[in-house]
Amino acid sequence: MPEKQACLIIGAGDDTGAAIARAFAREGLVVCLVRRARHADALEALAQSIRESGGAAIALPADARDEDEMVALIDRIERDIAPIEVAVFNIGANVRFSITETTSRVYRKVWEMACFAGFLMGREVAARMLTRGHGTILFTGASASLRGRESFSAFSGAKHALRALAQSMARELGPKNIHVAHTVIDGAIDSNFIRENVPNVDELRENDALLDPDAIAQNYVMLHKQPRTAWTHELDLRPWTETW
Repeated sequence: MPEKQACLIIGAGDDTGAAIARAFAREGLVVCLVRRARHADALEALAQSIRESGGAAIALPADARDEDEMVALIDRIERDIAPIEVAVFNIGANVRFSITETTSRVYRKVWEMACFAGFLMGREVAARMLTRGHGTILFTGASASLRGRESFSAFSGAKHALRALAQSMARELGPKNIHVAHTVIDGAIDSNFIRENVPNVDELRENDALLDPDAIAQNYVMLHKQPRTAWTHELDLRPWTETW
C-alpha cells in the first residue's frame, strides 16, 4: 500500500462535506477539497482548519461539471499529491420548482450538478483505482433518489439517475475489489440552510431530530473500512423522529 493516500471530496461544503473531510483527515488521508471557484476562500478556510487540527488538506477549486477540468484535477491529485483511495461525491443541487416553472436550463443544470458530475468523478477515479485493485467510491443521495415529490422534478430526476449510476458501478467494480456505495440521506441536516430557514431549529437539534453532519461522516468512514466479506451498497440515514 502507498505511504500516502488521498480522499477526494467533490462538494466539500460548509456542513456535511466539511464533516466528511475532517473525518477522513483523522483517518490519515490527504483530503482534496473541491468546490467551484467562487467558493475558493471558504474552501481554503476549511483546508486550513483541517491542517491546524493536525490533518492534511488541499483546496482545489474546480467545476465538477466540466470534463476537462475533472480529468486534469484527478491527474494532478494522482501525480502530485497521492493515489486516490476514497472518492466522495457530495453535490446536492436541491431546488424546488413546480413542473410548469421548471425551465430546461434549470433541469439541465441540476442534472449536470447532481448526476453528470458524479459520472465524471466516478469514471475518472475508477480508471485509476482499477490499476491498483482497490478503492472506495461513495455517492451522497437523498430521499429524492427513491421517490419523486411534487415540485422536485429536476432534483428527483438527477438523484434517481445518480443512484442508477452507483448501482451500475457497484456491479461492475465490486468484483474488481472497488467498493461503491450510495447513501440515502432522508431528513433535514443540521446545516446553515436549516439554521437560517427553520424557526424551531434549536428545538429540533435538542430533540436529535436533525441529521448531524459528523454522524453522517462517521458512517462514510465506516463504509470505507468495511471488510469486503460484508460490503454495504446502499445505506439510509435519517433522524429517529423521521417518518418514512
